[in-house]
Amino acid sequence: MGRALSIDLRERVLKASMSGLSARKCAERFGVAASTAIRWIDRAAKGEMAPRLRAKRPSRLSPHAGFVDAMIEARKDITLDEMVARLAGERSLKIGRSALSAWLRSRGFTYKRRPHTHWSRKALAC
Repeated sequence: MGRALSIDLRERVLKASMSGLSARKCAERFGVAASTAIRWIDRAAKGEMAPRLRAKRPSRLSPHAGFVDAMIEARKDITLDEMVARLAGERSLKIGRSALSAWLRSRGFTYKRRPHTHWSRKALAC
């Protein structure tokens, strides 16, 4: 799937096509794919000027939200690796550590690291 292009760019392509430029010439002029310009112009002719919304896929973790919350409540310092292992073992859900981390961040969970201890403090602690 390609990257999202700006609405301003879409408007400029449509304005150029209305002034008489072909879709392929508009695409060349504004640096978009010819198929994109053709699609935009076709949709504009049907009255669809705004871009379509991108659909978000539901997460495989959402049905297990209660289980994940319970793991965190039971042990506040649980690691992502431990959570992934428990999800695989107890819920038969194979998921990557980064996917779990992204899902947790989307639900407002954060990880606060301890501030870096200055090297001279380590020497005094001995």
